[in-house]
Amino acid sequence: MGDLEIRPATTDDVPAIVAMLADDPLGTQRESPNDLAPYLTAMERLRADPNQHLVVAVRGERVVGTLQLTIVPGLSRRGATRSVVEGVRIHADERGSGLGSLMMEWAIDTSRREGCHLVQLTSDNTRTDAHRFYERLGFTASHVGFKLTL
Repeated sequence: MGDLEIRPATTDDVPAIVAMLADDPLGTQRESPNDLAPYLTAMERLRADPNQHLVVAVRGERVVGTLQLTIVPGLSRRGATRSVVEGVRIHADERGSGLGSLMMEWAIDTSRREGCHLVQLTSDNTRTDAHRFYERLGFTASHVGFKLTL
């Protein structure tokens, strides 16, 4: 992928990240790119937590992808640590280029380095293309997820 760099996100990256989060049918309903204040507050919380890895993929000076990797210690599975992948987004111009696979490889490799025994993620039921993508990477749809909006 040539000039691609995957690096920790900075406050300066927040507008580009939020734009990618908002650039799909679900994101347009729940994201607010015109008001970055809550995202900047969240960024400070993420930066303060060593178990949070918010990264961006940058080509040249342009943010073209993002994901969040959370390391979760636990007691189940004989005290196994797991990781959770969230907020995977690829810029519309880069979709289908292999960038998503590279970013997920980064997340899996980082999870291994962090001592994780399991990588998990959720994906909205309507994202059938994403489901095929994750299955191609070896993920299995083994659980049913539940949410409660507060």
